[in-house]
Amino acid sequence: MARPDIPATASSKLQVHIDALQAQEVEVTPDASSRHLHNGLDTPLPPADLHGAYVNNRPLPTEGITNRRTWIVGSGIAGLSAAFFLIRDGHMPAGNITFLEEQDIEGGSLDGAGNAEDGYIVRGGREMEMTYQNFWDVFSEIPALELPEPFTVLDEYRIVNDADKNWSKARLLEKQGQIRDFSTMELSKRQQLEVVRLLLARKEDLDDITVEEWFSEGFLNSNFYTFWRTMFAFQNWHSVLEMKLYMHRFLHLMDGLNDMTSLVFPKYNQYDAFVRPLMNWLKNQGVNIQYDTIVENLEMETSGDTRTVTAIQCHGSEGDKTFNVGERDLVFITTGSMTEDTAYGDDDTAPQLKESSEAGAGSGWQLWKNLAQQSDVFGRPEKFCGNIPGSTWESVTLTCRPSPLMDKLRELSVNDPWSGFTATGGIITFTDSAWLMSFTCNRQPHFPDQPDDVIVLWTYALLMERPGDYVKKPMPECTGKEVLAEMCYHLGLVDQLDEVMAATKTRIALMPYITAQFMPRAKGDRPWVVPQGCSNLACMGQFVETHNDVVFTLESSVRTARVGVYSLLGINKQVPDIYPGQYDIRRLLRATRTLNNDEAFLGEGFLRRILGGTYFEHILPLGPDEKAEELSRPGLFEQQVQAVRGLVEDNHTLEEARDWVQGVLSKLRGRR
Repeated sequence: MARPDIPATASSKLQVHIDALQAQEVEVTPDASSRHLHNGLDTPLPPADLHGAYVNNRPLPTEGITNRRTWIVGSGIAGLSAAFFLIRDGHMPAGNITFLEEQDIEGGSLDGAGNAEDGYIVRGGREMEMTYQNFWDVFSEIPALELPEPFTVLDEYRIVNDADKNWSKARLLEKQGQIRDFSTMELSKRQQLEVVRLLLARKEDLDDITVEEWFSEGFLNSNFYTFWRTMFAFQNWHSVLEMKLYMHRFLHLMDGLNDMTSLVFPKYNQYDAFVRPLMNWLKNQGVNIQYDTIVENLEMETSGDTRTVTAIQCHGSEGDKTFNVGERDLVFITTGSMTEDTAYGDDDTAPQLKESSEAGAGSGWQLWKNLAQQSDVFGRPEKFCGNIPGSTWESVTLTCRPSPLMDKLRELSVNDPWSGFTATGGIITFTDSAWLMSFTCNRQPHFPDQPDDVIVLWTYALLMERPGDYVKKPMPECTGKEVLAEMCYHLGLVDQLDEVMAATKTRIALMPYITAQFMPRAKGDRPWVVPQGCSNLACMGQFVETHNDVVFTLESSVRTARVGVYSLLGINKQVPDIYPGQYDIRRLLRATRTLNNDEAFLGEGFLRRILGGTYFEHILPLGPDEKAEELSRPGLFEQQVQAVRGLVEDNHTLEEARDWVQGVLSKLRGRR
């Protein structure tokens, strides 16, 4: 990708517009949730959440860009994306960019390694969807892993997913391998009201409130919450604010939550699918990377309210080293780490967490702590790394050859696992597991070098501190064979356990901070991408503040990197806000019916009477097995009138609704 040679002072027929653009103040991160949408003289830029080709324009280069250098601490997906945007949109020469990476390989938490003999391992996987505007923008330009030029990673991804729709036929299991009904959300009217209350709540009113403080016990035992917590790894003690942001961010996918039809997956593991092709492109462009380099702190010069990084303090195999940073140079860091201090185990060894007198003692957390000691603008890392039991779970990667386990897998998969097509379609959860254990089989092979007779499975659990149902120990105290035995028990394979174990290798990853980003938080606990007053420093990853995006996604990592690049370089271009599905009446109506257990919601009969037979009837959600021509059938409106009468007779539900409405009215009166 050649850098356009268009200096700002060049004589051009567009010069008058270039000058006007450079004089314009552009809010790099517009907040769609705080704007009232309209067209007028005061809206020269696209709406904050506009997605599509129009917002994929190339910005002009920043003056003097060829003389500036960039240091990127960490080569996870955020760091790699920062380099991409610096080169493509910032027009920075790739040779001016240097990575400082602690490990001896790039990728950070997006890992995938091993072989069939010793066993493969992936610490975790990423469930993905189609509206990752920033992520797909990157990979629409990165050369494909297997197709020839000019095809891209996105092109390959579309070929795989367009030809192979993802879905699950066994999302929930119980009673040692029996499929449990997962067709509905199992939410009562009262529990649906709890969801509505959360959607309507203001973000600033949810500081430090947990999921279990907001929702009733009935909600926490519903199918909906089982789908939710096992898919996203939420715990009852996690932040309800983060759960709210997830609901807004993915509202357009609500009707695919139960059967996983809302998801898309890569052909291979996340390292081979994304990290390898992106890193190859960056190296071909000419970026520099120094492995085995731990960044311990940043030296800063303060002048009034302005903070400028002047040096980077490092430690590597050759001892201590300091990199000087120029005033116009840039520094990007990843604050915190989800996978820091991972403990590993295998068939015969249980993982042992590193002993430390202080939580968050690892280098990724320590860098953030050192910055936080310099100023409050860098947040409060101890809110996220100070409760290891609250942020830990364990995953186990299974390398499997033919056995009764593979026979059971074939029974639970939508296609033969050896076919190359979708297998389980996402995680399968054992609802009666003491550990709340789940497992998944993605498309095979999961690794490019995987032998034809090998299948790679992945399993994890959320409630690990309880004794297992078959192995009477907490999961972290178990060897890989014991975890496999527990899984086989829930699949009804205990009688064939020896045969399964002989054909299976296990590798364990116990991660003390894997859900640290979900811990209860309040305003100021996370730094903004460019902390207040910082002139040449940007923070990236899962522990930084954005207006509306969530954490624990590839998109959020890429978004924060892009915001950092645009902000520090003063690029006159906006980073689009999250996909606006929460404002789409079609999505709202569909989600409402889904939450109502796919039954007609109160008022749907009235909408059908008004819109049936009109141009807008397509916005109405169809029921199970319902045809579009049945929308105007008589009877639903009358049925719902009867339903309202039944609601009135349900005093408990009515009082709950009345109290909530009165509370809203009281707030409205108080604002006058």
